[in-house]
Amino acid sequence: MTTIQIDAETKGGDADVQADPAMGTSVLPGRDALDRQTLQDLSRKSDRAGLLHLAGHLLVIAASAGAVYATGDALWLKVQVMVFLGFAIDTLFAPMHECVHGTPFASRRLNRIVGWLTGAAIGWNATYYRRFHAWHHRYTQDPDNDPELMTPKPRTTWDYVMRLSGLPYYRDQMKILLRCAFGAIGGQPFIPARGIGEIQRSALLQLSLYGAVAAASVYYESWIAVTYWLLPMVMAQPFMRFMLLAEHTGCSEDRNGLTNTRTTYCTRPARFLMWNMPFHAEHHLYPSVPFHALPKVHEAVKSRLAHISADYKAAHEEIREDMKSARNAPA
Repeated sequence: MTTIQIDAETKGGDADVQADPAMGTSVLPGRDALDRQTLQDLSRKSDRAGLLHLAGHLLVIAASAGAVYATGDALWLKVQVMVFLGFAIDTLFAPMHECVHGTPFASRRLNRIVGWLTGAAIGWNATYYRRFHAWHHRYTQDPDNDPELMTPKPRTTWDYVMRLSGLPYYRDQMKILLRCAFGAIGGQPFIPARGIGEIQRSALLQLSLYGAVAAASVYYESWIAVTYWLLPMVMAQPFMRFMLLAEHTGCSEDRNGLTNTRTTYCTRPARFLMWNMPFHAEHHLYPSVPFHALPKVHEAVKSRLAHISADYKAAHEEIREDMKSARNAPA
């Protein structure tokens, strides 16, 4: 049976527990594609694999930042390179996501540290996201329980454009971070009362880090943080939204892992920066499998998946067609 990091009220603390044992997720459609031994082999974690991939990702960011500097006053070229730098930073969401699953590294401490730092780099609090995301896996595409559906999927062209702009994303992220810092996050089913303090401390530390960067920028009259971090992130966010929106939008709203998540083919560089997250149906079927083994899972299950898109353009054509069908459906 697969495992994800979730917090069970009955366990009295953080623990690795079976994914939704009360609901029998191990027998959901599609999860019989891998036998127990194969799944066990593919689920082996590796500090080396995780650290090498992280080093490569950070190297891309560093090289992109150097390229931004090298463009000098060539504004049009600088803008293009800044967008690429921003995408490399925005995709730090991928290692944060993997770390909350506890899969990219064998070391629990490495997963926690890297997850927190990569989350902070893009405005996410990984301590909050760990609980939020566990609930998303537990109730994927369940309209009544999946926290990702608290923000409705786009139904109109305006909703779609706004979602891709990234503006609602930054608004919501700031709200969540501030609520976490004030401890105003009770009443959410995925956050038990005993978890509020941990999240609050994590958010306060994150805000302190941002405050230190802001103070240093003002003191030294430096625009480095804006030029090489904040502005590129905002500029590239629509590309990140374009990729993430494809994961579940237009898929079935039920517990069928073969139909409620989309896998999307993309270029090797994009897949590298996304830590193989485009194999998203595979990840949802087997969340215990580390990022580097997901291509092997894909080979085992691809013939049974309902949503495999040739690229993100094709995925969004499907999404827009689904939106159109929903608008034209009889009331």
